[in-house]
Amino acid sequence: MPHEWDAYINAMASALDLRVEPDWLPAIRANVDVTMAMARLVDEFKLPDVAEPAPVYVA
Repeated sequence: MPHEWDAYINAMASALDLRVEPDWLPAIRANVDVTMAMARLVDEFKLPDVAEPAPVYVA
């Protein structure tokens, strides 16, 4: 049974011309799960309307 991320993983592998071995899929799925959980935390963090972007640092 396909995992919820399999279509995404296959599409990204194809777009990046990467070979994905079937044995790697559990680790890739776990990585995507963690990455999406972190992204969800950032996405759900509400900023006040007066928040300003940080200046760009140039060395």
